[in-house]
Amino acid sequence: MKYTSEIIIELPLEEFMNKFDNIENMKHWQKGLVSAEHISGTPGEFGAKMKLNYKFGKREMELIETITHRKIPNEFHATYNTKGVHNIQENYFEQTSNGHTKWTSKSEFIPLNLMMRVMTFIMPGAFKKQSKKYMQDFKRFAEHGTSVADA
Repeated sequence: MKYTSEIIIELPLEEFMNKFDNIENMKHWQKGLVSAEHISGTPGEFGAKMKLNYKFGKREMELIETITHRKIPNEFHATYNTKGVHNIQENYFEQTSNGHTKWTSKSEFIPLNLMMRVMTFIMPGAFKKQSKKYMQDFKRFAEHGTSVADA
């Protein structure tokens, strides 16, 4: 399953990237994030791996992020692996003519088992909704300092 999400953040690209490219800020816009632990490689650079732990109510999820392409401030791509799903994320950033930042996120979810194949087929909107929610939460954090960690 592939889809693209876009959002305009009312910040210059450099300021956007200072907030986006900071592991300490992730908890402010990724609701449910419990911890982020560096595993290998140079943190934040091509090939680096990080373990991300999330908790959504009683459900826990562990993701392994691998940075597959990094050309800051315009591109950041990574894969995310968890039980049953391989997720490919390509993020593109560009400054708009009015000095804001356009964030385009291309997502591909590859189900690795029958249950996840059924989920991506029956509920594709849930994946798209979650991606858009993270982008909107980042926008609120970047523009207004509103953290999902405080909610």
